[in-house]
Amino acid sequence: MLEFRYDTQLLIDGQNLSEDTVNDYLRTNIPGDCLLAVGGEDVLKIHYHTNTPWKVLEYCATLGEIYDIVVEDMERQAKGLHG
Repeated sequence: MLEFRYDTQLLIDGQNLSEDTVNDYLRTNIPGDCLLAVGGEDVLKIHYHTNTPWKVLEYCATLGEIYDIVVEDMERQAKGLHG
């Protein structure tokens, strides 16, 4: 069994975005692992394994427009099922 079940990925289109701020917020407030927050001030790519992907989406939506959202159930994938 996985500690963090959902692979959560998305893009944020905003202004004055900060990789460090997003990294710090997610690590402090939403348990998970394998966090990547990369990009520039206008667009960030987020990748995070967590059990509460909706919290990631809620937070990221406060930073700008979120799109290209993918939430995959890695536990189902490990069983050979669609995520």
